Amino acid sequence: MSLPICTYGDPALREKAVAVKVVDDAIRALAEEMLATMHWERGLGLAAEQVGRTERMCVIDIPAESDLNENEERDNPDVEMPLVLVNPRITGHTDDVQTGQEGCLSFPDIFANVERWHEVDVEYTDLNGEVKTVHGKGLLARALQHELDHLDAILLVDRMSHVKKVAVSGKLKRLAKKTKAAL
Repeated sequence: MSLPICTYGDPALREKAVAVKVVDDAIRALAEEMLATMHWERGLGLAAEQVGRTERMCVIDIPAESDLNENEERDNPDVEMPLVLVNPRITGHTDDVQTGQEGCLSFPDIFANVERWHEVDVEYTDLNGEVKTVHGKGLLARALQHELDHLDAILLVDRMSHVKKVAVSGKLKRLAKKTKAAL
């Protein structure tokens, strides 16, 4: 069974995540539910805030066929998917940036070009309680940054250009109204 996704206008999306003190069975169960929800919704990533939770954790699953650079080579062949990141934080990044289109399960049918670092290093705790580091390039780097934004209460709309916000303002207003009516 999948968890309900919080959409734009839900105050849960503006809650900053709280560090997980212990990786226990409850955290592992939440991770499993989040992965199932993300797959059900056909997303690439999902943060706890998007399902109304405040734990500092997210899940990411980039299919191999989506992990290709402009030369049709895998960007992250050594990164095992799916990733479950507890208490993730960016520890390094390249200076070069990439602009690419992003969507978000909390903003259905809304897409925007967002500038992100091309490569990032993220330190996190895995489901065994071990501290690990992942180096992501391309789409994985973008997904890591997007999900960590959620954990810091930064939303897709906050990364949109002013022109894009104006262009989708009607959709955003309708989505917020629908979300508030459902709460």
